[in-house]
Amino acid sequence: MKTMKESVKVGVVGCGYWGPNLIRNLRQSQDCQLKLICDTSEQRLSHMRRLYPEVATTRSFDDLLNGSDLDAVVIATPVRFHYEMAKACLSRGKHVFIEKPMARTEAEAEELVALAEREGLVVMVGHTFLFSPAVRRMKEIVDAGDIGEVQYISARRLNLGLFQKDINVAWDLAPHDISILLHLLDERPVSVSCQGSSHVTRGIEDVTMMYLTFEKNRCAFIHNSWLDPKKVRLMTVVGSQRMIVYDDTEPLEKLKIYDARVEVPPHYDTFAEFTYSYHYGDAYVPYIKQDEPLKLECQHFLDCIREQCTPIANGRLGLEVVRILEAACESLRQQGASVSLGAVTQWNNGNGNGGNGNGHGNDKGNGHKSGILPALGRGVVAA
Repeated sequence: MKTMKESVKVGVVGCGYWGPNLIRNLRQSQDCQLKLICDTSEQRLSHMRRLYPEVATTRSFDDLLNGSDLDAVVIATPVRFHYEMAKACLSRGKHVFIEKPMARTEAEAEELVALAEREGLVVMVGHTFLFSPAVRRMKEIVDAGDIGEVQYISARRLNLGLFQKDINVAWDLAPHDISILLHLLDERPVSVSCQGSSHVTRGIEDVTMMYLTFEKNRCAFIHNSWLDPKKVRLMTVVGSQRMIVYDDTEPLEKLKIYDARVEVPPHYDTFAEFTYSYHYGDAYVPYIKQDEPLKLECQHFLDCIREQCTPIANGRLGLEVVRILEAACESLRQQGASVSLGAVTQWNNGNGNGGNGNGHGNDKGNGHKSGILPALGRGVVAA
C-alpha cells in the first residue's frame, strides 16, 4: 500500500440511522471525495440527492465494487451485512470502514482482519467514543497514574429503544463501553459472564448485565437496556486514590474527578485498633476542548489511508470486541455462567506499519508492540 497524496475517493453503503452522519462528516473533509452513496431505499437516496446533488447514488452494492474507481468504502448497514460487504470490498483492493460491531462472529472478524493484512489495506471499525475528547482526557488521567491503580469500572448505557430485530441490546450498545474499557485498561479480559431478559421481542434480550474480569483483581460491569425511561450514558472508574465519573449526556462537564478513597491502616496489633479511614477530598472538572467525535473519527480514517497508518480503532480491536460479545452470548445461553476468554496476552496489532504511539505509523515496523491500542495523541485526529 502506497502513501496517497491526493484526496481519498469514498463510497458509502447504508443511509438509514447512522449513515447520513458519516456522509455529512466525510463530505465536509477536504481530504475526501465522496463519490457514491448506496442504499436499497429510493426514498432515502432521494433525500441524499437533495442534500448532496453532486454525489452519485445507486441501489446496487455492486456499483461500489465495479467501475466506481473508489479507494475506500464505508459500511453503515445492519451487522448481518458487514462481513459479506467488507470481504467483497477488501477483495477488490478497497480500504474499509465498518460500523460497530465489526461482524456477527469471531470467525468472520478474524477472516476480515487476515484479508486486510494480506492485501495491505486499512480496516477501521466505528468505535466512535475512542475519539471523544472526554475519553481521550480520561485515558490521559488513567495513564498518568492520577487516580492510582484502577480497581473496577462500571458502565451504564440505557434508553428507550431503538429496538433491533437481529441483535440483542448487548450487541447494540455494549461495543461502545467494551471499546472504552479495552482502551483504558490496555489489556484483554480474562472472562466474561452475562445475564439478561427479553420483554418485548422473544429471544432478543432487551436488558443485559455483563461482568468482565481482568488481571490484578480488576473487574468491570456493563449494564445495557432498551427499556429505560431516561437516556443514561454513565461510566465510573474507581482508582485506589481517586475516582472518575464520565457522563456523556452532560453538555460541558462530562468528566468529574473525585478525591475519594478508602484507606486501610498499614499496621495494627488488635482487631480493636483496626479501622477503615474514608477520605473525602475535593472534586474538580478538567477542561476539555469540545469537538465532534465522529468528525475526528472520519478524518482519522482518511489520514490512515493517505499516510499508511494503523487506525486506533483497527480491525484487531474490532475483533476483540466481537470476541467478548460472542462469549457474553454464550454466557447468556448458560444462564450467566462465566466464560473464559483464554490466555491473557498483551495486544499486538499484527501490522508492520502499526501506530507509533500517536496514531500514525510507517512501513518500518515501529508500531506499538504491546497494549491493545496505540495511544491517541492530541494532534492525530485534529480537524
